[in-house]
Amino acid sequence: MESAYKNLVQKDTGIIKLLDPPFDKSSVNPGYIKGYVPGVRENGGQYTHAAIWMILAFAKLGNKERVWELLNMINPINHGKTAEEIAIYKVEPYVLAADVYACAPHAGRGGWTWYTGSASWMYRLIIQSFLGLKKEGNQLSFVPCIPKEWTSFKIHYRYKSTMYHIAVAQQNQGNELLVLVDGVEEKNGVVHLVNDKLEHNIEITINNLNYLKN
Repeated sequence: MESAYKNLVQKDTGIIKLLDPPFDKSSVNPGYIKGYVPGVRENGGQYTHAAIWMILAFAKLGNKERVWELLNMINPINHGKTAEEIAIYKVEPYVLAADVYACAPHAGRGGWTWYTGSASWMYRLIIQSFLGLKKEGNQLSFVPCIPKEWTSFKIHYRYKSTMYHIAVAQQNQGNELLVLVDGVEEKNGVVHLVNDKLEHNIEITINNLNYLKN
């Protein structure tokens, strides 16, 4: 993973390339992608599906710093914070682009927006892998991969006609993930969802900043 990070992350333009170097002068024909200009779309640009999958892999490894760094990097809003960045990106900063160019003179320019399945993958990355909220059947489990500077966050989760207010607090001691539902500890850390049309409070305490790596 660190090799992929070293070779594919292009920090100056804030993108994660699909591959490097692009297919340009190779005698081997990889297929249709060679028809793109080197550094565009699948031919060495950021193909956002794959960029997200790299971050998902770092989340699986529990590498909080890499996840936070790369998530910020491909977040489209961070490509449109200044007039200069907007002039480079040239597409809407409030939707995810399917691709971002890596080649001069258009490095950092967004490609196909709106119509991309990578938006749903980005949603899964943020909810399931970054914030750590995972649902299987009527059970909720929690495996956050948030940076150490995040001391807390909240999620308001609706299950059918029932609202669950989830408060996550990150501390720097101990080695446990403590889960309380309406003040009662869940021994296995899993919340069993019920549709009783009431409001429930879930309190989660992360007692060790590195517990995912242990």
